[in-house]
This record gives sequence, structure tokens and C-alpha cells, in this order.
Amino acid sequence: MASPTDIRKGRVIMYNGVPHVVMSMLHRTQGRQAGFVQTVLRNLQNGASTAVKFRSTDSVEFCETENRQLEFSYADGDQYHFINPETFEDDVIMKDTIGDDVKWLVDGKVYTVLFVDGNPVSVQMPSSIDMLVAEAAVGLRGDTSSAPTKSVTLANGVSIQVPLFIKQGDIVKIRIEDCVYLGRA
Repeated sequence: MASPTDIRKGRVIMYNGVPHVVMSMLHRTQGRQAGFVQTVLRNLQNGASTAVKFRSTDSVEFCETENRQLEFSYADGDQYHFINPETFEDDVIMKDTIGDDVKWLVDGKVYTVLFVDGNPVSVQMPSSIDMLVAEAAVGLRGDTSSAPTKSVTLANGVSIQVPLFIKQGDIVKIRIEDCVYLGRA
């Protein structure tokens, strides 16, 4: 067990029996009172954020963490298989661990996977990704007062707005956070 003054941003601690990553921390002291550490923690199982105060007399349990670069191989039901490119070991990550980001997994792409105490707890998605346009209607240019767009469907089933010149079979760069077209790849 460690002291709350050892808490730093990015470290993973056990809080209420669940691993949480420290999003922010601030050490505070108030006059004659004992100091405390004000933190914002994100639950690694469900993604919920919580503000927590740790008094200087509390104890904190740090988790052993490791980031591994793993290549996504294939999906089998609710199991997603990642291969370590150096050792060729197969790591299986369940769908509920990845969450809604499973739609952004691309075969052969390398992702950073966070392991806590030897178990995978999250897959870090890149800020943008290249995707194939699976369906695109022909864009007809008419009287427009701004940049005209049309809706297309990507290979993963997500629909986004793109400029009229994008056609089926093109590869486009997408910002994952809000599904915005960034350009052609």
C-alpha cells in the first residue's frame, strides 16, 4: 500500500475493487487541517469518471500496468484476437472490454492495449483511421451556398458525410472521436 501523495496522472490504482486510471490530481492543504489529494478517476471497466478525495491518512493500492503493441487479427463472436508481432502470441480480448470502439478495429492494424496485472483492460484507438468506402451514391452538384456533402457508408457500417467527389472504393481518413471526414488517404 502506498500513500495518496504518490498518486500521479496516468497511473492505475484499485478503487472499490476496480482498476481506475488517474485522469487528474491536485495536492491540497487547508490551514491547520490535514492535506488531501483531489483526483478524477476513470473506471477501466465501464469508462465512468469519478471525483475522489484521498486524505493523507488513507492508503492506495497501485496496479502493475503494461502497454503492449498488438496487431488485430480477427473477431470470433464476442472474442477479438490480437497477435503480438514479436512473439506471435494470441491475446483474446472480450467485446465488453473494447466497448463501442469495436467498429474501428481493422485487420492487420497495430493497437496499444493496456494490461493491468496481466489482464487486458482497454484498447487505445488512434485519433484517426483510414477506412474503405463501401457504398456511395453519385453526388449531383446543384445550387449550393456552402460546401456540398453526401452520405456514404464505410466498410464497418458507419455512415458519414463526405464531399461529393468521394466514390465507392475510395479510402478516406476519419477522425474516430466524432466520425468526421478528414481527407483521402
